[in-house]
Amino acid sequence: MGLTPFRNEPYLDWSDEGNVGKLRAALEKVGGELGGSYPLIIGGKPVETEGEIVSENPAKPSQVVGRVGRATEREAGMALDAATRAFEFWRNTPPEARSRILLRAAAVMRRRRFEMIAWEIYEGGKPWAEADAQIAEAIDFLEYYAREMLRLKDGKPVAPFPGEENRYFYQPLGVGVIIAPWNFPTAILTGMSSAAIVTGNTIVMKPSEYTSVIGAKVAEIFEEAGLPAGVLNFCAGYGSEIGDYLVEDARTRFISFTGSMKTGLRINERAARTAPGQRWIKRVLAEMGGKDAIVVDETADLEAAAEGIAVSAYGYAGQKCSACSRAILQEDIHDEVLGRILERAKALRVGPPGSPEVFVGPLISRPQFEKVAGYIEVGKEEAERVLGEDPGDPEEGYFVSPTVFAGADPRSRIAQEEIFGPVLTVLKARDFDEALRIANDSPYGLTGGVYSRDRERLERARHEFRAGNLYFNRKITGALVGVQPFGGFDLSGTNAKAGGPDYLTLHMQAKSVAERF
Repeated sequence: MGLTPFRNEPYLDWSDEGNVGKLRAALEKVGGELGGSYPLIIGGKPVETEGEIVSENPAKPSQVVGRVGRATEREAGMALDAATRAFEFWRNTPPEARSRILLRAAAVMRRRRFEMIAWEIYEGGKPWAEADAQIAEAIDFLEYYAREMLRLKDGKPVAPFPGEENRYFYQPLGVGVIIAPWNFPTAILTGMSSAAIVTGNTIVMKPSEYTSVIGAKVAEIFEEAGLPAGVLNFCAGYGSEIGDYLVEDARTRFISFTGSMKTGLRINERAARTAPGQRWIKRVLAEMGGKDAIVVDETADLEAAAEGIAVSAYGYAGQKCSACSRAILQEDIHDEVLGRILERAKALRVGPPGSPEVFVGPLISRPQFEKVAGYIEVGKEEAERVLGEDPGDPEEGYFVSPTVFAGADPRSRIAQEEIFGPVLTVLKARDFDEALRIANDSPYGLTGGVYSRDRERLERARHEFRAGNLYFNRKITGALVGVQPFGGFDLSGTNAKAGGPDYLTLHMQAKSVAERF
């Protein structure tokens, strides 16, 4: 296939009135479609269910975004059956043909870009720039994995041996269960699904119950791209009702999961059990969150550090597993950097994401709102709240203003537990040694950052900072497909590294064949 080299999809320029006009038109169009119904899609056919998932706009909870079929174990079993049947032909479909499906899906998503951004705004509560970046990332996953499959389709070379032909190549695993989060409902769902599909596997796709409409739209895009019936089975539902069933069933070969540490560990535990009739060890690819830290020393560009911390802490209201939730400042520059962070945080516009000026939108749901509000109360007991207000009435939207706590103990709850909201804990360190020790004193190891001009310290952090994604002198969010493969250490997950050169191999099994002549 004569493809151009992979390039990341450019972001839209919101200073361009043409782009603004296109998105406003898309918001109006999608606004007219709110409240629609979406069935499950199993074996290429719509399946109606007795129950439904009612998705709401987190910026306006009274507004219903859509009603999506609610799977029970019955429908989950149907989806596994359909995926099992489809695997028999899809596994033998040439890799080139599978890659073409992804490339067509990327083209479809480009054509529907403004529409998908609008759904992200309504259902995900995403500000414009965040929503656009996510659609661009979804396109990147499709384009990148299509090319990666072509790179891997013939296997890898092995050492020659006289009188023999020896080959090392890959084969698909089987039926995969895709369990996606609500915070990147287009990008992560597309990425996990496309990686499984292009490697010859079939899937049961379960989006988050908070963003099931977007999940239905992603399934639509794959269908429009020509994906055969049964290869992708759209099975929306609550994890508490179908999660264990999908993970434990003997037909399931692997599980791709992004979400909380608690749920990820439960999946790993249950996947390790061998069900009756199961003939394999299930593979788990899990990304499970973080308690990410940025370290700033006395040599750093303090202005750049404050900017990077604020953007990393409050983008998408802190609802990123890569968000900065701890700023660790050496004591001689602590007060100055804290002051600059406060200046930037105060300037951020909070509100419904109806214009490009909004930076901090709503939290995704009432439970998440209540969780973050609870942590703010904990923080008021453990430290000094130097910025932020008590959350308002959730009936008016799930909004929490940027919050900063200072003077906390590094072992306090707000400095150790993942909050997943616009809450930053600022910690003081005597020197770089202590700053690095504090940064590593966490069960997580997803992202981290260091602002410093000291080359020796940066090189030390390169090897000693416990983070799967580490950034020097820049923000710690916004990993790019193919550029910064994403995945963490320790209890942040299995280090699968989505968007990287090893990721597709995790969805296949290697085979070595020797023939003597």
